[in-house]
Amino acid sequence: MFQINENYLQLGESYLFSTIARKVEQFSASHPGVDIIRLGIGDVTLPISPVVISALHRSVDEMGVKEHFRGYGPEQGYAFLREAIAEIDFQKRGIGISPAEIFVSDGSKSDTGNIGDILGEGNVVAITDPVYPVYLDTTLMRIGKTDKIRLLCCSEENGFLPELPQERVDIVYLCYPNNPTGTVMTREQLTWWVDWALENESLILFDAAYEAFIRDESIPRSIYEIEGARGCAIEFRSFSKSAGFTGLRCSYTVVPHELRVATANGVEVSLHHLWNRRQSTKFNGTPYVIQRAAEAVYSPQGQQEMQAMIDSYMQNAALIRQGLSESGFTFFGGEHSPYIWLKCPDGLDSWQFFDRLLEVCHVVGTPGAGFGSSGEGYFRLTAFNNAERTAEAIGRIAQLSSTR
Repeated sequence: MFQINENYLQLGESYLFSTIARKVEQFSASHPGVDIIRLGIGDVTLPISPVVISALHRSVDEMGVKEHFRGYGPEQGYAFLREAIAEIDFQKRGIGISPAEIFVSDGSKSDTGNIGDILGEGNVVAITDPVYPVYLDTTLMRIGKTDKIRLLCCSEENGFLPELPQERVDIVYLCYPNNPTGTVMTREQLTWWVDWALENESLILFDAAYEAFIRDESIPRSIYEIEGARGCAIEFRSFSKSAGFTGLRCSYTVVPHELRVATANGVEVSLHHLWNRRQSTKFNGTPYVIQRAAEAVYSPQGQQEMQAMIDSYMQNAALIRQGLSESGFTFFGGEHSPYIWLKCPDGLDSWQFFDRLLEVCHVVGTPGAGFGSSGEGYFRLTAFNNAERTAEAIGRIAQLSSTR
């Protein structure tokens, strides 16, 4: 009989957001007509910006003309997009990333999971707790529940920032601004991690999917702002939240040329080369029309429209923070991130609070336990609804608070 990858059997019964969707569906079926407001899954609600829509139409029309038809594209991404990314996201900020170091993909979720394909199974992998589930789940899919996984506790006591490992760790996942806690790392704090990685010859997998939401220029938006990071870090970025591409699917990963590692027999290997080899084999490239849409984000109009979208969500975050503060809740995040990390009241665990919020307020959030054991007792709210619905949701939560 054929065999399966039994590591999958070690995962939770279902993915966190699938569980939430099922619970909401069941509630809706038994409470028809109830107006449910969703502040749970981090999906955008504002429409795609006009300049992106125009680019989509133009590129679709191009594909209908024989002289401009596009078949298979380069797996690494078209030069026009990689050049725009390198110039606007990095070079204009004084960061020396070249187009050749950028790999365009269909989502940071894909790349942060797939990056394990080029990393050995013997690595000790550190993952923050609480954490975006993909990092842990895909590591478990690859190596199973072994003594190779280290969970770095991020608690209220340490400001939801992981402490440097005291034992040998080969790879560490960092996500800042953080999902789910909404916290950020200062330049000094991120420098500690880069220095640690260089000293220990370790690799940092840095998820910067929410960098566009940072409001303070003193907070690094890229790990490559830190000296030496090109020699120890891979960075992942996404258009999903910053430009509303959750339905279009486009992201990119930066793998610097100098990021190298020695094999067991002492041969030096380029991670850039390995990732390119992986993508060439397993990925046919992001569609041309999507890459043209992403290119439009870097036009002057595109930058203005993207910033307006981010500002709108961050106004929602401020609204949530204000409402929770007035209602006496303890919370974190929401200043440089679209996520607010709420401490569950009245001794409730996070799924109990989920149920109360859904049943009493008809508001959906995300239980902290779904992000790891250290997330228990906390709850994530997102700013990705419109202003009117966000205000209504916070008003309902305030009423819940008044009845406590």
